[in-house]
Amino acid sequence: MNILPIPAIDIIEGQCVRLQKGDYATSRVYAQDPVEMAQRFEDLGFTRLHLVDLDGAKSRHVVNDNVLRGITRATRLVVDFGGGVKTDDDLQKVFDAGASMATCGSIAVTQPDTVLEWLQRYGADRLVLGADVKDGRISINGWKEESQHTLEPFLERYLDAGFRHVLCTDISCDGMLQGPAIDLYRAIMRRFPSCQLIASGGVGSLADIQQLDEAGIPAVVFGKAIYEGRIDMRQLADLMHRPAEKSCSNPLNTKTSC
Repeated sequence: MNILPIPAIDIIEGQCVRLQKGDYATSRVYAQDPVEMAQRFEDLGFTRLHLVDLDGAKSRHVVNDNVLRGITRATRLVVDFGGGVKTDDDLQKVFDAGASMATCGSIAVTQPDTVLEWLQRYGADRLVLGADVKDGRISINGWKEESQHTLEPFLERYLDAGFRHVLCTDISCDGMLQGPAIDLYRAIMRRFPSCQLIASGGVGSLADIQQLDEAGIPAVVFGKAIYEGRIDMRQLADLMHRPAEKSCSNPLNTKTSC
């Protein structure tokens, strides 16, 4: 398996939750302690974690940096953090709490000059471009608002400027466990073959991850399928670490070496 599987933890009020299609009214608590959950992922052999501050996304500033700090102190996971990163102070708070990477989503729509300045200051390995898509347009602020930006020109602008990592979520699939938007991700890779794309949304089985792998998608984020018991995490970890298939060149896995 060449794809990098990245388990996700979404946080509301310090707890692990999942939503459906980004609707906060569908929030369901799956675990009380996100630090313990992160440790379980590390114990299984995963090296990356996608941590989403849903309180921050809704409040438009980082809220759960204490959870991030707890995870980075308790594990060696490479954590990319998203949700509420709107200002220089937010970004510095995230890095100070131990995140290896920060996702720039809404601010990439509303304040592109700020994001491009961050790219120059921190470099492409510290930033992930968030592209959350609904009906072909980029959604912002916890998916509560739809922008006028369409996906391809949005990606082109930032990839041409030097971004390499893109986290793309098809909102219509998120939390539904009915399969990812593989055609969308294939189209992105055809148009931007050097993009380090992280697919997100809809993964409901190990077969979904394998299908993304066969489609040549570099990485995938998945969460609800873990908490619902749809994916055997030990089986996935075994596939991920098979010597014949393990890739040491994946730039998304920045803390590991071979």
